[in-house]
Parts: sequence; structure tokens; C-alpha cells
Amino acid sequence: MKHVSFSEFEGFLTGHSHHRRGGTGGTVVLCENGAVAGVDVRGGAPGTRETDLLDPENLVEKIHGVCLAGGSAYGLEASSGVMAFLEEHQIGFETPGGKVPIVPSAILYDLTVGDPDIRPDKEMGYMACMNAYNREPLKQGNAGAGTGASVGKILGPTYAMKGGIGYFGVKIDTFFIGAIVVVNSFGDIIDPDTGNVIAGVYDHKSGKLMNTESILRNQLFKKEDPGFSGNTSLGVVMTNVKWSKAQAKKIASISHDGFARTMRPSHTFLDGDTIFTMSTCEVEADLNAVASLAAYVVERAVIQAVKQAESCYGLPAAKHLEKGEG
Repeated sequence: MKHVSFSEFEGFLTGHSHHRRGGTGGTVVLCENGAVAGVDVRGGAPGTRETDLLDPENLVEKIHGVCLAGGSAYGLEASSGVMAFLEEHQIGFETPGGKVPIVPSAILYDLTVGDPDIRPDKEMGYMACMNAYNREPLKQGNAGAGTGASVGKILGPTYAMKGGIGYFGVKIDTFFIGAIVVVNSFGDIIDPDTGNVIAGVYDHKSGKLMNTESILRNQLFKKEDPGFSGNTSLGVVMTNVKWSKAQAKKIASISHDGFARTMRPSHTFLDGDTIFTMSTCEVEADLNAVASLAAYVVERAVIQAVKQAESCYGLPAAKHLEKGEG
């Protein structure tokens, strides 16, 4: 099994755009020839667009891109820019009135980071597509939809740490699978290899990480504010395995194991955790093995997102705590 960059994933293009002062951005995954796709929404506070089309009983068989963005519900506007870009390139679902690009989307909440009046919009979505087509180097950490991401927010934003965006891919012979994930979780981020918290609720006075699950349990019978609700982690799994829409949906569901292994807690009432799956459907492979690898690449992408993040917007990053710079 070889670890690879997304540039080796034929049929897919991925790009970011962001606004540093706004503390927000967007990320797109494009598939010009269409991808058979699925989605699984696990969190209790999602913000999505066009996800109903991915239900196996519905008509459209392929999508042409996925848009992930910050900005809460305002960020759904970024997908209009993705549609405009794809329309210009004559990519979309054939209809009597012309081609209609199919672009499911999901958003996260980052309005308390940076300038809340600056949100992902049509122009930002379009620019992410331009960067994808120009094959701009795909950054991790503070980039794209992960620009304003944060983690560990049960005690509010002053105790939170920097989240971000990360990716991880593997290739086995002609088969490939990879994930790009935006980490903006209510819970802590756990290194599954060690079981240690690497980012989460951070006490600046003591210089120590706290434990979200312990804090939650201590609040079991208290009628208090359940915690800061600016959350939601998002992901896209890309592959070239042959599958149906129903199978794509199931593997999207299993992919959430990668979130559960690395985020504690995950899928809360305060998160809108959503994972999309996309495939060019070219290679035969055992789908149980594919599902296992899907969860694995999601897990690794989560860790990459947090470890590659930089301290900013008053949020300390995991790499700087390791260096004693928190």
C-alpha cells in the first residue's frame, strides 16, 4: 500500500480558496466525467444542499463536484460559483434545456473566527474551481474550508484550538482511495495510534489540554448551555472502485468510523458531520476492503488536518503546543 498525493487520482481535481481576514474559505472536489456518489449525514446540526439527489432511489446517477465551505448557511452560496464554472466548461447532467452541473454541498460554522461579514460566496466557489483546474498545490491546515476551523469548544471559543483541512490517500496497484476532511469538531481530536488528545479544550492558564467527554459527564444533570454550537466536520472520499449509488451511500456511512476514531465525542447534536463518497467506477474490488480503507483514509486525513494547522485567530495549534509555544 503506497501513500500518494491527490495529483495521482485520475479523474478528480481538488482546489481551495479562502479569505484570511474573514477566517473562512471553500474547497471543491471536481469530477468532469461524473462520479457515482453517496452521502451520510450523522451530525445533529447539518447544513447541506442537493444531498437528496444522492439517495439511491432518485434519478441522477452521477455528480460533477462537491463543495465544502465555511460561513454557516451563508456558505452554501459558494456552490453556485462551482456550478457556474462547470457550466462554462460544458460539464453537467444532460437536460433538454442544456447541461446542469450537479454539485452537492455542505457547510460548517466558522462565523466567530475572523470577520463574520465575510463569507464564502459565488466568487469564492468559482476561484476554488480555477485553482483546481490550474492544479495549484493543495495546502493542508489553514486553507480552503479549513481556514477558520476550530476544535474542542465545549467551554466556548476561548478554550478552543485550531482545526483545519487535511488529506490522505493510498494506492494499491490500479486502485486508489483518499479523503479530504475539514476538522471543525465540538469534541477533542485523538491520535488513534496512542489514544492521546492532540487538540481540543485548552486551558491557557495551566497550559494543559482538558477532556471534553469528562466535562460532558460532569454536566449530566445540570441544566446548562450545552456548549458552543459552532461546529461540523466534513469530508469527501474519492476512489475509482466500481459501485452503485446504494453501495456508495453505505461506504459513506462506514467512512464515519474515521471520525469516531479521532473525534471524541463525534456526531453530536451540535455537529453537522457529513461525509460524501465519489467514484469514477473503473476498478473491481472487494467493497468490504474498500470500506475499511475509506475509514482509514478519513482517520488519517483528520490527524493531518490538525497537525498541519497553524496558530491564528487566537486559536493555538497542536504543532505549537508540542513545541511549548502555547
